[in-house]
Amino acid sequence: MKNVLKWIGIVLGTLIGIILIVGVTMFALGNARMNKTYDFPPSNIELPTDQASLEFGKHRVETLCAGCHGADLSGIEKWFNAGPLGTIDSANLTSGEGGFGREAQSTEDYVRAIRHGIDPEGKPLFMPAVTSTSHLSDEDLGAIIAYLKTIPPVDHKTSGKHFKPLALILYTAGVIAPMPVEVVGHETHVSAPERAASVEYGEYLVNTNDCHVCHGPDLAGGPFPDPTITKISPNLTPGGELAGWTEEQFITTIRTGVTPGGHNLDPEFMPWKDYRLFYDEELQAIWLYLQSLPTLPQWTK
Repeated sequence: MKNVLKWIGIVLGTLIGIILIVGVTMFALGNARMNKTYDFPPSNIELPTDQASLEFGKHRVETLCAGCHGADLSGIEKWFNAGPLGTIDSANLTSGEGGFGREAQSTEDYVRAIRHGIDPEGKPLFMPAVTSTSHLSDEDLGAIIAYLKTIPPVDHKTSGKHFKPLALILYTAGVIAPMPVEVVGHETHVSAPERAASVEYGEYLVNTNDCHVCHGPDLAGGPFPDPTITKISPNLTPGGELAGWTEEQFITTIRTGVTPGGHNLDPEFMPWKDYRLFYDEELQAIWLYLQSLPTLPQWTK
């Protein structure tokens, strides 16, 4: 009996040792990926100075950036709070104390963050929106950066990302999605269709406004990028609820946050309060694009 217990102890001790070694190795690999440095060719984007471009840059910031960075763009503490995985503060984009606008040394630093997902040192940023903002045209990106350089400074030191060991282990295992810098295309220059109520411009707006992040690569719904959220996002193709809507009902839903069936959209999961600021022409374009998609069934696990 003693020999049996002895061997059980040896086997358990060996398994625990192997698990610890694997865990430490995966943690080290995840940490190395988080601290890897990247370098990309400069885009040499010229910033506009005309009032129309600055107004459009403001419009894009209000619909695309304010939801994560706050109404005054000074960042949100614990914007991502996943308990055992860690916490993340969204960045202060202003030129106040602790702001990216003070840290950035050049226009290219903004381009690196928004288009490539890296900080001025070349290290990965946990900024899921980069999978969308990497598609911004040079013209739109220039307008956004030009406007950001004009916003009032706000002193607010945020703490960035603080991933706990478990998060790094799950990151290495592929349970947590790759950092944006690891998956986006890193184009040096990007163009966009003419601004118009067209399918083409609607596709551009969908690609640059986080729709795929929550609704999936084919927009048929899917899991939210935050692994702590168990909700499934709805199908936006003609195979989903939108098949029974009109363009007017779609626009009203985005403007009011209430669907034709009387369902209230939860702004925590669907940023309709930001998207309601879209111009009518933009919402018309998005509607036309969504209606042009293949009819797909709702995504399920």
